[in-house]
Amino acid sequence: MGIKLRDLKTEARNLARAGQPGPALAAHERMLAQNPLDDDSRRKIPDLLAALGDKAGAVEAYRAVAMHDIRAGHLLPAIVGCKVLAGLGAKVDDLVAAMSASYAHGSRALAKRAGRQAPVDLDADIAPVDPRAAADLPALVQRARARALDVSGYGPYATELLPVPFFSELPRKLFPPALDMLRLIRGDDGDLVIKQGEPGKAFYFVASGEVRVFASAAGGATVEWARLHEGSLFGEMALYSEQPRTASVQVAGEAELLEIGRDAVQRLCAEVPALSERIDRFARERVLKNLLAISPLFKPFDHKQQMELMKRFEGHQLDAGTVVIREGDAGKGLFVILLGEVEVVRDAGGVGEESLLADTPTTATVRALVPTTILFLGRDYFQRLVRALPTMRKYFEDLARSRAEG
Repeated sequence: MGIKLRDLKTEARNLARAGQPGPALAAHERMLAQNPLDDDSRRKIPDLLAALGDKAGAVEAYRAVAMHDIRAGHLLPAIVGCKVLAGLGAKVDDLVAAMSASYAHGSRALAKRAGRQAPVDLDADIAPVDPRAAADLPALVQRARARALDVSGYGPYATELLPVPFFSELPRKLFPPALDMLRLIRGDDGDLVIKQGEPGKAFYFVASGEVRVFASAAGGATVEWARLHEGSLFGEMALYSEQPRTASVQVAGEAELLEIGRDAVQRLCAEVPALSERIDRFARERVLKNLLAISPLFKPFDHKQQMELMKRFEGHQLDAGTVVIREGDAGKGLFVILLGEVEVVRDAGGVGEESLLADTPTTATVRALVPTTILFLGRDYFQRLVRALPTMRKYFEDLARSRAEG
């Protein structure tokens, strides 16, 4: 009688955590034998070889799997392999050179569209592992190592690769120092990576596994915002400032994360000033994407409509002390804070939304406290929008009312 692949993976993870690397290795060898495209099990085998004391076999497998990941379009797991190899005292210059050539800014291999292998079907049935599979441990180790090294089932690798956020902004010469600045985090279920309210000093890439993003709401309730998997990036607001985190991030099951500090990015930009502009653009795009995903302002629209609406906004960079809204003036339009912080100097009701809705003078002065990026939507277009969408008008009316009451 078979079991689900996801259940066997959970069993293998629990065996490894319980200090039983032999049975865990038998499970992953079994999974990779049935599905040669199961890269998750392929990456687990070197870890278990190391846990069983086969350092030479682990190094050989780590190196082969990392090179495979580079060629197959999985840069982040390849970086994890490099970090582990370096921790074992192995040379990784050839792997770093291959990463730089394939993924650095300007690489000819990068393309906006590129094929990626379909994920393994975790609901597929698989025969359970024979309890005696780990009895002959030397034979199992040899068999599992050979299994991890054999990537013949993939066929030819693609000639085009998808750019990887942040890393594909780096010039080739900065790839090695950037990788040195990364810290590998191997998290277990429930480990807290980011805590809501703490200052942001680093940001993170999910190299493998899963994390959950959640925040505390009114009344102490917890609201889950998202689940993130391989290739995801979170905490990127730390690129701009050490503002308090707006959500917590916790490992779900297990995850391998790559952490890079804000100070490290600033050192990279100091070495290559042109990099600063690319990183700044990258960070703004990430923040804008998050705004579209979580702001109630954009929820009434589908993705295409969101993109059209965003074209109507103008972006402005403000110095600290710049007056955004002056009390008594006619409302010029809608201001959305993308990055930074403002202060309300005087508040007798709404800050800008109420004046636009009621066509009355603004009742507060709003000033940028720090260098701030805002999005601006002109008054005429805003008023047409709320006339056409009653749900949006209600959102702004509720927002103005809550500010007046608060």
